[in-house]
Amino acid sequence: MTPYARSGLWLLTTTSLLLAGCGNGNVEHSWTDYHRQLADDLSIAAIEHSAPPNIGAFPERRQRIIDIPETREGMLNIYALRECQITSLVAARNNQLGRVAPPSQHWLYERTLWQRLNTCWNSDIPDGLSDDNKARLAQLTELKTAQLPAVSWNAVFESEEWEKSFSRASSPLDSTELPDIDDHLAAVAYLEQMVIHQFSNDWQQDSATLENHLKTLQERPLTAEVLRTVLLAHQRLTEANDALASKQPDAAVCLQNSVPSWLNDVEQLSQQWLTAINQLIDVHTVTPPTAVENYQNTWLSMSNPDAPWQQFQQVKAEHLTLRERFKRCSPN
Repeated sequence: MTPYARSGLWLLTTTSLLLAGCGNGNVEHSWTDYHRQLADDLSIAAIEHSAPPNIGAFPERRQRIIDIPETREGMLNIYALRECQITSLVAARNNQLGRVAPPSQHWLYERTLWQRLNTCWNSDIPDGLSDDNKARLAQLTELKTAQLPAVSWNAVFESEEWEKSFSRASSPLDSTELPDIDDHLAAVAYLEQMVIHQFSNDWQQDSATLENHLKTLQERPLTAEVLRTVLLAHQRLTEANDALASKQPDAAVCLQNSVPSWLNDVEQLSQQWLTAINQLIDVHTVTPPTAVENYQNTWLSMSNPDAPWQQFQQVKAEHLTLRERFKRCSPN
């Protein structure tokens, strides 16, 4: 039994089936053409279509983020550390605009703060501080070092751009006109690099670059589209397999074409995107919240045999094996 059945995500009513299939447009045309060709070759009735299951709901914000206690330091204490060049930074964070900054900007702020504290601590500045201020600098540096990985996690998983990539208000990708996802891959790669280099003083972050990449992710719910595409492919290949299995090979039966090339294109794009998404999640050094861990294992995993990707791989392999039972038609 697949996780979709266990989690009650199979669409059971006629209304639900219609809703799940609406908005697919040209997405279904390729599968309809392929099924029609198979049915003609096998001399069987038209292959009936059922709607694939819905994708799982992305965890709510409170389930995705890691709680980080607020750091409280009086401005007099911060001013005592003015040689560390954090006074104006902290003041900007504490003003009204700083408090409502999006997660991405909070990420940049926390990384800059850590860089300045770490640089300061590893300089000769602490030698000129009082014992209390030196201890305060050590404590603040240690605290921000410990918190930064959680800040990095929240910056991604709390962001509206990331959430929209998993929106259920989405459709499968059109196999006849697959999108160019190079910019989306570059966006995820940049986020990954920010996480990898979060403790590097040499790697320079750039606010405009980060925001542009996040804007790219917001352009379409690509993760949800890919998941729907994989689920649709699994469903249509299962139906095709049932048709192939219902017919015994004989001399009068031959198959006109091989598996359509667009299916390989769909598979390649889906593999690229799921690989990138999993890499970004896995590069974080914090333990993911349980809800995110469960979502990744159930829906995004490339290795879980019950997740969509491996289910698709299995049914595709079965499809190729079933096709091999029949000879190819001779060209006219």
